[in-house]
Amino acid sequence: MTNKTTEADVAFIKALAELLRENDLTEIQVKRDYGEDDSINVRVSKKVEVAAPAPAPVHAPVSAPVATSAPSAAAAATDEDPAQHPGAVTSPMVGTVYLQPEPTAPAFVKVGDSVSEGDTLLIVEAMKTMNQIPAPRSGTVKRILVEDKAAVEYGAPLMIIE
Repeated sequence: MTNKTTEADVAFIKALAELLRENDLTEIQVKRDYGEDDSINVRVSKKVEVAAPAPAPVHAPVSAPVATSAPSAAAAATDEDPAQHPGAVTSPMVGTVYLQPEPTAPAFVKVGDSVSEGDTLLIVEAMKTMNQIPAPRSGTVKRILVEDKAAVEYGAPLMIIE
């Protein structure tokens, strides 16, 4: 970028900061190309205070029989963190999720639907641009992990397809 800061760049950065605040995001990064050898790369973030995780509750039943067949550790881990599930579809960008193409239209998919690779699962709006998110593989929608009009971060799990 040239060393000149323009009013348009300042307005652009202020708009990003406002988008960050309005959607309760922690970080947004955008590169804007103006032409050959002239661009601006902006990263806006806010400090997030992370509280220490609460200790996990211990569920020790009193005089209950011990189960002989427990779910596998891998299954338990994917139930706790959907992003680690092998069928997780994650957000490719920061934005706002829309589960249907229009407010009065039915959702693109619902739990139990079969989808083919490339089918539209939902929309993520970023910077007033509607980005259709395609199914990365064929399968069945097992879980939808986001609500309509919710803000999502880059890499956030959106749904599970198996």
